[in-house]
Amino acid sequence: MKKGYVAFVLHAHLPFVHHPEQEEYLEERWLFEAISETYIPLVTTFEKMLNKGTDFRVTISFTAPLLSMLANSLLQDKYIRYLEKLIELSEKEIVRTANQPEFNSLAIMYNNKYKNDLRIFRDKYGKDLITPFREMHGSGKFEYITSSATHGYLPLLAVNAESVNAQVFMGINTFERFFGFKPRGLWLPECGYVPSIEYFLKQYGIEYFFTESHGLLFADPRPVFGTFAPIITPNGIIAFARDIDSSKQVWSSREGYPGDYDYREFYRDIGYDLDYDYIKKYISPDGQRIDTGIKYYRITGNTGQKQPYNPGWAENKADIHALDFIINRQRQVEYLSDKMDKPPVITCPYDAELFGHWWYEGPCWLYSLFTRIHRDQDIISLVTPSEYINENPVMQVSSPCPSSWGYKGYNEVWLNNTNDWVYKHLHKAAERMTELADENKHAEGIKKAALNQAAIELLLAQSSDWAFIMKTGTMVRYAEKRVKDHLGRFLKLYHDIKEGVINEAWLKDIQEKDNIFPDIDYRIFSSIK
Repeated sequence: MKKGYVAFVLHAHLPFVHHPEQEEYLEERWLFEAISETYIPLVTTFEKMLNKGTDFRVTISFTAPLLSMLANSLLQDKYIRYLEKLIELSEKEIVRTANQPEFNSLAIMYNNKYKNDLRIFRDKYGKDLITPFREMHGSGKFEYITSSATHGYLPLLAVNAESVNAQVFMGINTFERFFGFKPRGLWLPECGYVPSIEYFLKQYGIEYFFTESHGLLFADPRPVFGTFAPIITPNGIIAFARDIDSSKQVWSSREGYPGDYDYREFYRDIGYDLDYDYIKKYISPDGQRIDTGIKYYRITGNTGQKQPYNPGWAENKADIHALDFIINRQRQVEYLSDKMDKPPVITCPYDAELFGHWWYEGPCWLYSLFTRIHRDQDIISLVTPSEYINENPVMQVSSPCPSSWGYKGYNEVWLNNTNDWVYKHLHKAAERMTELADENKHAEGIKKAALNQAAIELLLAQSSDWAFIMKTGTMVRYAEKRVKDHLGRFLKLYHDIKEGVINEAWLKDIQEKDNIFPDIDYRIFSSIK
């Protein structure tokens, strides 16, 4: 008999990056890399388990930007061209490494991978990766939820209640447009929680969310079962908290599985290693060296002298680590089950891109983990949040504390001296958007189109990704440009609407570039009384 549960949650998100003005745009590769390294591997992994009759459960949070990009025909075609270049490069690599057997076998591996990605994406699914996820949902082994519209960091947007309202509503609305049903849960971007956002979750029918560990551990009153059972807030919203131990085992590159010496080294790529004239056709359009995705080395150790990657060793290590994860969760459950009046649930939320992109063997680990849980033991069982709620409806009433899963656990990642300048502009723009919505309750024609686009530009500027990138110091110029571009477009629309002079050609241009919410209604920013 099962003594406890593990709730596995994957957060599938990327910022909306769409540049029809250029044939190749560096930051669009974020999506292409994620498709090849995370989303195609996840689809094939899940399909393999379904075909083998493995009984598993997994919760996936799909954000509106990711869904919108996966459904975008221009990006779909650009991804195919991206794959074709990688197939060409890997074929050149097969020739170049002919006398280097340890690298030649890897060049063949990558060539087969990218050809298979092309077959799956273009031929099997007709460039539509959302459909297989939608079809798999019918198996009963998946729970799909969503997040806010553009992954806006809600604790810092809550200065304007109308912004939180718009973020939550459009996130749910877009999810429903793609999947045909409303989600029961919502992933708070960056697990960022403040009590005021509960009003909007409840208004739109959200039953539960996830918070960082200390969001529950410091709740008031303190939860009797810590993070091992959800609580229900006074507003009737249920909160699950991230488990500390399982998080470190899977997330940490130092203490966790991804740092094992047999796994593929993320930071060694032929885009940097090979002669510039040889590789220049396959890197950035401006000639900048970047990752191609073809990586020949394993982590090896804390050394610059890396050894060749061995896929067999890595696959074996993923199986060992899956067994280790299970043993540790069993120990937790065995200890907790005697002390709780309900089965404990160990909540394991992770960014989906950890599996395959950052940790190349992650999908292999998931397959081994879910298979072993189903086949080899009877102490723990995988569960979705909704299943656990349905089976254990009695919960402690408690109020979580403000928190996030960022560095130091609060707002510091998204509010510091690298990015604090954005907020006065975001807050003022939100005030002006509410002003426009209140003054134009029944706009039609070009004015309505301009108002809708103003709302889109504000939502895109509010994405938490831009502040995060500024803090981490990678692609900072792009993140700053995106904030300034969206706010600049919003400001021009604001003045054009107020003055009654709208440049239709310019509006059409930005509608084509920022085409994320085709069904938006600007009145979602109307004043909240």
